[in-house]
Amino acid sequence: MTDSWDRPADDIGPRPKPARRWRDKFGEATRGVKLGVRGHSSFSVHFFFAALVLAAAAVLGFTWVEWCLVLLCVGAVIAAELFNSAIETLFHGLDAEAKGRIHGCLDIAAGAVFAVSLTAAVVGVIVFARKLLVLFHRIDG
Repeated sequence: MTDSWDRPADDIGPRPKPARRWRDKFGEATRGVKLGVRGHSSFSVHFFFAALVLAAAAVLGFTWVEWCLVLLCVGAVIAAELFNSAIETLFHGLDAEAKGRIHGCLDIAAGAVFAVSLTAAVVGVIVFARKLLVLFHRIDG
């Protein structure tokens, strides 16, 4: 005899989980962003500079390509910071012995945020410098 999942009746293993709805997945992702942002002071610095950059891009009348570059950089920095926050959260839940063995993971995660932030800053300097040079007629647009 079989049940609704075409499994033998004597099979007592775990049943497959029903598929989650997209709305639930987005809710979990939103909760994850909130948890990542709360209590992590680095986010306030990143959000401040992101707002500053986006406001300057709007004032300078960026093209769609320039907007794409800037938004990609902002998103990459925030995503890297969220990954770093996730690793920090896992780390803080470990016992002292485990923390001693994997302490380098925190440094690596911080290094990843630094690398992405530095790259975003370089892209920002290139895009903004070109826009400002065009604005002040130092180069042709």
